[in-house]
Amino acid sequence: MNNKKARVIAFYLPQFHPTKENDAWWGKGFTEWTNVGKAKPLFKGHYQPRVPADLGYYDLRMPEVREEQAKMAREAGIEGFCYWHYWFGNGKELLKLPFNEVLESGKPDFPFCLGWANHSWSNKTWLAGSKFKKDSVLMEQTYPGKEEHIEHFYALLDAFKDKRYICVDGKPLFVVHSPAEIPDVTNFMNLWRNLAIENGLKGIHFVGITNSIKNYVKVNDKKKYRIANLHEGGLLYKKTLDLGFDAINSRGFWRSEFIVKGRYMKFFHAVIKKVIGGVFLEKYKYKRIIKNFYIMEDVWENVYPTIFPQWDRSPRAGKEAQIYTGSTPELFKVHINDALKIVAHKEDEHKLIFLMSWNEWAEGNYVEPDIVYGNGYLNVLKELINF
Repeated sequence: MNNKKARVIAFYLPQFHPTKENDAWWGKGFTEWTNVGKAKPLFKGHYQPRVPADLGYYDLRMPEVREEQAKMAREAGIEGFCYWHYWFGNGKELLKLPFNEVLESGKPDFPFCLGWANHSWSNKTWLAGSKFKKDSVLMEQTYPGKEEHIEHFYALLDAFKDKRYICVDGKPLFVVHSPAEIPDVTNFMNLWRNLAIENGLKGIHFVGITNSIKNYVKVNDKKKYRIANLHEGGLLYKKTLDLGFDAINSRGFWRSEFIVKGRYMKFFHAVIKKVIGGVFLEKYKYKRIIKNFYIMEDVWENVYPTIFPQWDRSPRAGKEAQIYTGSTPELFKVHINDALKIVAHKEDEHKLIFLMSWNEWAEGNYVEPDIVYGNGYLNVLKELINF
């Protein structure tokens, strides 16, 4: 810790191995690489498909791959991985194999924590233009109640007690993707904190992911888009913290897009896209997105900012994707430096920065080596994070 300017934790997608559910929904052998490999360029100069370099089209069932990933991350100054965790309620879990093997084998000896991806999977979650004729829910996120929360806690207790588990203020770090979606979330967190103490832990350090603007409201459980207020970030952060979260992981994507495109044009495009789909490509220059990514409230002690190397979700969403163009390791360096300034005054324990992501290849959102930039993004991290 003492030789780093920040505690960089990288989100880690475990969907690089086949599962029986994905076989049934998308076809035999489907993994994240399926979308990555068949992606096509949508405009001149569009870098698609993305092709992995050093690690190749890996399978996360192989311990050698997981060891090599950890080695790369460690050398780049990344403190650990935040494995996405899929717990849908009523005993339903998905994509648990890679993390379970890491936990049970004790390898790699590299820090980790968990992030609960508490959202339903629909036919659009992993694949655009699928065989489904309309939106359909494949796996619904449910919250059956207190007994379910207790079962969920004990399912993770061995992980929380593992010596590799990342802690903040001595408490295991647990990220929640959609904080406000959990019914009675305050009582849920208090229940887990009490269970943690009963089981010899100091508590749980809950982090809720929160956007710096809200571009929609929910009406009868459906999204209704609105023209966003560019100055509401502090209120949104406070709303999450007031639920009882110890901290938030802030996200500035939507706000940046509204500023770059213009509030009214962005709203218009969102409505059109909802009605008739991807009739035009939403392209943004990475350079302009990162310039507008942070807000003044990101300097709060209990706000952990995000950094991201690239963004291009077209392998999953086709023409409906947002695409950030012109990303380079040099521009990523500018972005990291902005984040480092945000956390510079904070206590060492709270100098957390979430890297989004280690390996979200189908979102064009990864730092693993590819055939165009090689180790470029990892090298920049190494240069800036380690003294």
